[in-house]
Amino acid sequence: MTTVSVSTQPERTNLLGLSREGMEAFFLSIGEKKFRAAQLMKWIHHEGCDDFSAMTNLSKPLRERLEEVAEIRGPGVVYEGTSNDGTRKWVLEVEDGSYVETVLIPAENGKRRTLCVSSQVGCSLDCSFCSTGKQGFQRNLTAAEIIGQVWVAQRSSGPQKDSANRAVTNVVMMGMGEPLMNYDNVLPAMKLMLDDNGYGLSKRRVTLSTSGVVPMIDKLGDDIDVSLAISLHAATDDLRTELVPLNRKYNIRALLDACHRYLAKCGDARLITIEYTLIKDINDQQEHAEQLAALLKELPSKINLIPFNPFPHSGYEKPSRNQTMRFQQWLYDLGLNATIRSTRGDDIDAACGQLVGRVKDRTKRNARYIQSIQLDAD
Repeated sequence: MTTVSVSTQPERTNLLGLSREGMEAFFLSIGEKKFRAAQLMKWIHHEGCDDFSAMTNLSKPLRERLEEVAEIRGPGVVYEGTSNDGTRKWVLEVEDGSYVETVLIPAENGKRRTLCVSSQVGCSLDCSFCSTGKQGFQRNLTAAEIIGQVWVAQRSSGPQKDSANRAVTNVVMMGMGEPLMNYDNVLPAMKLMLDDNGYGLSKRRVTLSTSGVVPMIDKLGDDIDVSLAISLHAATDDLRTELVPLNRKYNIRALLDACHRYLAKCGDARLITIEYTLIKDINDQQEHAEQLAALLKELPSKINLIPFNPFPHSGYEKPSRNQTMRFQQWLYDLGLNATIRSTRGDDIDAACGQLVGRVKDRTKRNARYIQSIQLDAD
């Protein structure tokens, strides 16, 4: 009889995605004191270190033990490119061989460096104006894969010696995916962004953007205090349902009510950021501005106007610069605070709505999209 040898060696724990609570629980599980969590978090997130042997304030026996039971494993960098305007994009390979993208956007003469972070491989939603959604959906990213994007960007400039010179000053959960559809992994990752032993960002410098998963907005307000952005894009249910299909489940009224509840839980005066992608002849006319003003008159908010970034076969067009400015002026005249988001990184496909990565689409949405393009061509 032939005996088949089966390895019984336990899988090592990836410490990269553990929040402070998770790291403390890990050290207790291996018979160590909780204070070791803070030491290790600083090595990982401040120093960008993934080598236990280099962690000189840990005893040699502990370092050897960590080598046996744990690892610090970030996503692999497949591509790193810099746009003409200074925007940087990383294409990162995650566990199943899929690719996700993260983008670092400099502003204010480089003093503000905002990292746009992905939360899913592809996107579980299918907004009609977003090329990311046309790639379909494979799976949620783990907490390690989410915070790993910040880790990669931070490491690109060396150890984080002080908060004034960190590579990443702001994080927006606005990359590939719907963050609130991956809540259990997004939450610990955001806690690491805020933790002083992690990236030490203030609650106003971490923003979660959602298309409107109402029950999870309520849960978010109970669990963490970060800035909230809403991908609205239309002021009536009929048009928003066309652009954002999730509106069929959670309509505009339910979404705005959730925003009010979220603000009530914040400990300070706060504004909701309303993201509004301007699409030529679809939602960029004066009547749309008037509808938006009427809708938002009681919600403390600011509006971020995003000119549509074209992609092949979308069926939509970008409004002219003059039309975009007219829409902004209409909102001003109606008493709303509206800014125009500059298109950044479009020469390396890093602009809003252009992040696509490589998705092993289990929804078959991408195949259906390609088929529809072919039928239209015929």
